[in-house]
Amino acid sequence: MWQLTSAVRFYPWGSRTVIPELLGQPSPSELPHAELWMGAHPDEPSLLADGRSLDRAIAEEPVRLLSAPVVERFGARLPFLMKVLAADAPLSLQAHPTMEQAAAGFAAEEAAGVPHDDPSRTFKDPWHKPELLLALTTFEALCGFRPVEESLHCLAKLQLPELKPTIAALARGGLRAAIPQLLALSGRRRSSLVAAVAEAAARFVTAHDPEFINTYRWAATLAETYPGDPGVVISLMCNHLKLAPGEAVFLPAGNLHAYLSGAGVEVMASSDNVLRGGLTAKHVDLAALIEVLDFKDGRVPVIHPVLGPGGLRYPVPVEDFDLTHVQLDEQSGTLTTRGPQVLLCTDGRAVLAAADGELVLEKGQSAFVSAGEPISARGPAVLYRTTTQLR
Repeated sequence: MWQLTSAVRFYPWGSRTVIPELLGQPSPSELPHAELWMGAHPDEPSLLADGRSLDRAIAEEPVRLLSAPVVERFGARLPFLMKVLAADAPLSLQAHPTMEQAAAGFAAEEAAGVPHDDPSRTFKDPWHKPELLLALTTFEALCGFRPVEESLHCLAKLQLPELKPTIAALARGGLRAAIPQLLALSGRRRSSLVAAVAEAAARFVTAHDPEFINTYRWAATLAETYPGDPGVVISLMCNHLKLAPGEAVFLPAGNLHAYLSGAGVEVMASSDNVLRGGLTAKHVDLAALIEVLDFKDGRVPVIHPVLGPGGLRYPVPVEDFDLTHVQLDEQSGTLTTRGPQVLLCTDGRAVLAAADGELVLEKGQSAFVSAGEPISARGPAVLYRTTTQLR
């Protein structure tokens, strides 16, 4: 059982208040704090009190820290990464590969000798990256493709000649025809289309037309930051989610999504494979993106917690991770699991007790607990616990 020292990542879309306040730092900060990483990802592993990184400690004693079943299933690596994510501006429109796609893409780029730090590198590792976002504040996101009939109506309502080819492609061949057509547009046609969409969307917002008003508002906003970006038009065909605190969404492989605003606890398989499709100045690998995208349309379910061991669990259909919201009172409760755990305290003061002593987590602090370690905890405090779903 070790307290973790974890790194903050600073991106332009980050918040200057949420993570600094969680960490007890001066707020607002001069820098946008976007993500707090807790885990053993090799790009930004948490540190232990003795100065070792968590990934190094795991490499030295994988079975003791992770358990034999976890090592057998995932290798000598922590299979999940836990983050606090705070967005004051939209992230890129993106999707993640399946395990098979990631392995094949990584092997191909390794064979081609593409450096890992090359901006054009698409597959950074051979792992998939399903993820869960649990809202800590009101959280807005684009997530998956809305029903095609609804997208057709949303596009046609703008009454733009520039949208006729997209509408025709969507009506004729569905999303698999419309999305590649948009992404392949030349610079001039793309710029004029996005400008026309943004202007028309803004008119509907100004007129307070309630139908698609959030979709149109975000399209106009995105066009201000990313003029000429086809992601602005693609956003019209995506589900718009507005999560209340305590609600969550699961993003499987192939799901096209973009976080728009808000703060949350994000848990994912430990990978850095991101295929961008728009709303970004970074590299877009069109061929790889089209191969990875899931073009199925329909609503994306909001996940509500269910009562489980230790607290309220957020069930997901993968074995890599399992997230539980733990509300501690002054009475001691058990937090023992068969797999490794990362614990994050977001409120109060949590006292963790094991055979070798106690560890206190204040607000913003986190800890790693090795597999099967018998521990108890008392508060009052709020903890978020990530482990695996291997039983």
